[in-house]
Amino acid sequence: MCCFFAALFAVGPRAAILVWWLVDTARWEAAFANFLWAFLGFIFLPWTTLAWVAVWSPSGLTGFDWVILALGVFIDIASYASSENGRRERYATV
Repeated sequence: MCCFFAALFAVGPRAAILVWWLVDTARWEAAFANFLWAFLGFIFLPWTTLAWVAVWSPSGLTGFDWVILALGVFIDIASYASSENGRRERYATV
């Protein structure tokens, strides 16, 4: 089962979100106050959304949880930046 989840993360964060939500809906409902935040995370910040659900607890985030959440934000920002850089190189005028 662990290899299955690792393969999902390799395919992409949105696939992992979809399968994790189907498998453990109760955790997702507890981690997000309403469906809108989870949906916006799915669309715009998928790695941050995965990190949030992974570290969420009813008592709040503590210690190393913040590092994991910051790593998710960093990966999302880096993926958007690399996409923009690739677009610039593809359409660069000579």
